[in-house]
Amino acid sequence: MAIYKPSEKEEEHFARMEFEKKKKLEEEKQASMAATQKKKLKELHHMRCPKCGMQLVTINYKGIEIDRCTSCNGVWLDAGELEQVAELEHSTLGKFFSVFKK
Repeated sequence: MAIYKPSEKEEEHFARMEFEKKKKLEEEKQASMAATQKKKLKELHHMRCPKCGMQLVTINYKGIEIDRCTSCNGVWLDAGELEQVAELEHSTLGKFFSVFKK
């Protein structure tokens, strides 16, 4: 009885297929790890002051949600909020900043 031996091209093909399969699994593993790492960093830094690391509290002023640090009193704006502040009337702008004075 003759034993079938794959040709060189067949061996090369199967080796390439195995490599691609393992490569794809590794890429999926890396993507999963990156997503997990991103989630951990978000949990660690969410609502923390970029300057001193203390807790931020949200203040709603004239429909604008502003984040203020409980320690250094820094004021932080999310995307689009600076434009909302700029739209306030000039007289209102002075009142706006008086809210954050000590």
